[in-house]
Amino acid sequence: MNRNWVLVILAGLIEVLWAIGLKHSSNWLSWTGTILLIYLSFTILVKAIKSLPVATVYAIFTGIGTAGTVVVEMLIFGEAFSWTKVFFILLLLSGVVGLKLVTTESSKKGGAV
Repeated sequence: MNRNWVLVILAGLIEVLWAIGLKHSSNWLSWTGTILLIYLSFTILVKAIKSLPVATVYAIFTGIGTAGTVVVEMLIFGEAFSWTKVFFILLLLSGVVGLKLVTTESSKKGGAV
């Protein structure tokens, strides 16, 4: 895994934080932190997209954010646990892993078409 994929994962993890911040922010300090996390997440994502395929990167970024947000909400904030949710999170993650596995070097930016 190269540096750019690590950036995508980092941006996705930060997305989990700001998505939770959108729901739970209640004062100017928490809103400021949420806005800074949004900025940081997309700044990191833009760096990764410069040398990786946009569609795959965005799918992985949103997949990490979606799955991570659901898991954190269930574990920390008392969202109802459901095996159906877990099944669909695993299905989503299998799709994200599948996209990463089928992304070849030639489909990356700058590669031969």
